Amino acid sequence: MAVVTDEKTQALHDQTLARLQEKFSAGLVSSVCDYDFPVFTVENEIIHDVLAFLKNDADLNYHFLTTLCTVHYPENHGKEFCLVYQLHNMPQNRRIRIKTFIPEQKPEIPTVTDIWETANWMERQEYDFFGVKFTGHPNLVRILNMEDITFFPMRKEFPLEDPTRDDKNDSMFGR
Repeated sequence: MAVVTDEKTQALHDQTLARLQEKFSAGLVSSVCDYDFPVFTVENEIIHDVLAFLKNDADLNYHFLTTLCTVHYPENHGKEFCLVYQLHNMPQNRRIRIKTFIPEQKPEIPTVTDIWETANWMERQEYDFFGVKFTGHPNLVRILNMEDITFFPMRKEFPLEDPTRDDKNDSMFGR
């Protein structure tokens, strides 16, 4: 559920939305204020251009990439992976999130290491845990898991519990 509690956040959302609509109207999927945080969803084909615009636009000036993370939605067919970029304009202390979705069958998206050098390690982490391939990345290799692992541990591909266990009393766990 989206919640907007202050006028400053709404003004930030409206200003950023107007600039994005002006420049990328066809590729803008949605916008909302989630818990006092403007969130914009864009088509994955234009994500690199949108992020470069947000950084280089003098009025917006989202020059700092705070976070890059992936969320796996296995039930969202054709758009199983959501990539979330959290940007920060430090001089004005303004933050926004940009989201885009990519399919599990071809989990590829352009690198943003040419926009923010700090994306290098963030992209490597998302590759390591989710298998997202950042095309154009200078050194896309595993950084936390062993290189011979053949799966991506943060994907929701395995049951949380062993369904064959018979030694567990579920009533003890509120089930």
